[in-house]
Amino acid sequence: MKAKKQLEIKAGAADSCPTSETTITETHFTRREALGLTGMAGLAALMGLTSSAIPMQPQKKVRIACLTTYWAATRSHADWIFTKLLDGYWWQGAYMESRVEVVSVYIHQLKESGLGQKICKAKGIPIFDTVGEAVTLGGDELAVDGVVIVGEHGNYPTDLKGHWLLPRWWIYNQVIRVFERSNRSVPVFNDKHLSYNWDEAKWMFDKSRELNFPLTGGSSIPIYYRKPEKELPVDTPIKHSIVLGGTSDEGAIFHAIDVLQAFVERRKGGETGVKSVQSIRGPETWKWVENTPWARKLLGSVEQKFELEAGHFQQHPQTNMCLIEYNDGTLAAVIGGRGVGWTYAGEIEGQNDPTIISMLGWAGPFDQYHASNAQPHWITEMMVTKKEPFHAERLLLSTGIVNHYMDSNWENSEYSPIGRRIETPVLNMKYHTTRGAQFNTGERPPSRPYIRGFSE
Repeated sequence: MKAKKQLEIKAGAADSCPTSETTITETHFTRREALGLTGMAGLAALMGLTSSAIPMQPQKKVRIACLTTYWAATRSHADWIFTKLLDGYWWQGAYMESRVEVVSVYIHQLKESGLGQKICKAKGIPIFDTVGEAVTLGGDELAVDGVVIVGEHGNYPTDLKGHWLLPRWWIYNQVIRVFERSNRSVPVFNDKHLSYNWDEAKWMFDKSRELNFPLTGGSSIPIYYRKPEKELPVDTPIKHSIVLGGTSDEGAIFHAIDVLQAFVERRKGGETGVKSVQSIRGPETWKWVENTPWARKLLGSVEQKFELEAGHFQQHPQTNMCLIEYNDGTLAAVIGGRGVGWTYAGEIEGQNDPTIISMLGWAGPFDQYHASNAQPHWITEMMVTKKEPFHAERLLLSTGIVNHYMDSNWENSEYSPIGRRIETPVLNMKYHTTRGAQFNTGERPPSRPYIRGFSE
């Protein structure tokens, strides 16, 4: 009763605590109640009944704890993701009802998160004072079926190198403590990169393997609508790649790097890991492009595809770039570029023309079905199936590339726009993806106001 009492106090609703499966205490009960769904199928076969003759009981929803740094303006990632877990999302041309039940919330910057407080109150969801209470529902042991962490946005400082000091590891660590104490773990989603700190990020990944729970996260852009609606076949012989998109800060370049990884992990032989990372910023970026034939060719192909004038991207001199050398010799560059959304261009062995795939038309955040729809779908899939939608090694690799990119321009406490090339043996991770296409397709969603549960 301890957990239920706490939920009643925090939520202001007497029956907000989800219950476990009902225990049958009566002496007399029907055969249907005793057999359950599986037993009823067997009974139907014995009696010569069709399955439609047996009333189907609704499937119990997976119970989710949502943990966030900040839930305020509709531009916050927590609002983008949590509301779709609450109210459903748009997937493959149609509305999908939510298949999970949000049973608890933790907000690190609670006072600043008035919107989150109003939504939780309207929907009868308890907000707990600590991460531990949120995942135990006020009890002593793990009491949820999945954990969604959105450590993005809020009033947090940025350090000299540009790291946004978001407490993702700190929240994750509190969850791990409960897992270890309970001798049980459940799937975890961590929005965007694991941490701004490599040691923290590696620890987070390693804990998922040690405790044997599915882990996912990353950017929502690799699974956004594509033009053309195309996925690279597994074992595509990729030689060189570029991604153009927003790269203005740590968070933005992570999106672009994660887009790159979603494509290049499908290269021939699979992922081999990253040998080195280098950052180049400002006008020096375009000097490097001009002196690098494969990058110049791929950049020109994107300009032609979008019918842009030659030198369009160079008109933005204060750009930045991340150069990546893979262990198998594959080379790639993520370059800040305007006017093409997020665009991948790859030089494929045996093909005369580059392969160009774009993620365009990013919708705004002020209606229910804006850009982030495919991501809640794959979060839900992992919670229901308990299987990672893609190798969590990709999330760690994208995180590590960003971490080393942020360090590249600094050496001996001095900054240089031409960053040092950092050898990255810690990124020697190998895997071979077999996943199919995961991006959203079909008719795009209508503009629809958020379902808040209260009048705004």
